[in-house]
Amino acid sequence: MASKLAASALMLALLGCVAHTCQAGYGYPYPVSAPKSTPPAAPTLNYAHYYKTCKGAEKIVRDVVQEEIKRNPGIGAGLIRLFFHDCFVQGCDASVLLDKTPANESTEKFGLPNIGSLRGFEVIDKIKTKLEAKCKGVVSCADIVAFAGRDATYFLSNKKVYFEMPAGRYDGRVSSASETLFNLPPPFGNITVLEDMFAAKGLSLDEMVTLSGAHTVGISHCSSFGDRLPRNASDPMAMNSRFANSVTRKCKSGSSTVDQDFKTPNKLDNQYYKNVLNHEVLFTSDAALESSKTKRLVKQNLTPYVWEKKFKQAMRKMGAIGVKTSANGEIRKNCRLIN
Repeated sequence: MASKLAASALMLALLGCVAHTCQAGYGYPYPVSAPKSTPPAAPTLNYAHYYKTCKGAEKIVRDVVQEEIKRNPGIGAGLIRLFFHDCFVQGCDASVLLDKTPANESTEKFGLPNIGSLRGFEVIDKIKTKLEAKCKGVVSCADIVAFAGRDATYFLSNKKVYFEMPAGRYDGRVSSASETLFNLPPPFGNITVLEDMFAAKGLSLDEMVTLSGAHTVGISHCSSFGDRLPRNASDPMAMNSRFANSVTRKCKSGSSTVDQDFKTPNKLDNQYYKNVLNHEVLFTSDAALESSKTKRLVKQNLTPYVWEKKFKQAMRKMGAIGVKTSANGEIRKNCRLIN
């Protein structure tokens, strides 16, 4: 199994490093140093953006998200991840939703960190269809993605993590697979790489630790933590032996995925931080949070309600990254295609 994981990871490295200068963290390429620039300030978003133009828009989003999560809790984790992956590439502009066309044969969906791993596109389509029927050409796909990520958080936390999400985003017209690799934090990243990549988006070290807590829900492909198996007992951040044996058995059994949080896999809570301290996390990027730079932040999030409060704030702040306006965006008729 280890050889298969290594081969898969190595293939990612070779594909990613052909055209870029990169450092392979056992097979997954990532920048030697992330851009230091901070994105420009977002246009003003507001909490009542659709009150007059499409009253009830957010309820439509919430009702669909609730229905889909009841059917499959995993889709909630997918919607949160979709929001994150959208905002980190080209900003929060629904560029992650765009399909290939003859004019653009390589959109973000097909970038190495995204292909075959993102979920929730059909949910966004369902929401968009309902909103277009109610108020044609009004609600952007970018706002739908942001609302859906917010609502998935609400339902997966058993309605404990509730917050308002401001709106007014326009949909982007640009989407390129080549931008995903060096904008999305890799599972093999060390603490320096992670800090730099979040800082490039205007997010602090504490916000990076906070948003990493979303790994308390969802699944991971076995190939994404191939650098961690077999367990290296000399690595101070290695999985503990019991956990390593457990995920090894699951991956060897023929399953290509495992739960990211094996204790509360469908519940958005602070269990992730307990797992970090117990060496029961999958990714190198998860284990990296136990470094001296971030361990105190991990421990802070064990206090009841602290992480939940910070997660709300971090999600809102992330939702303002690279927001488009009518000058450089549009309101798509179909979330998968530019107008």
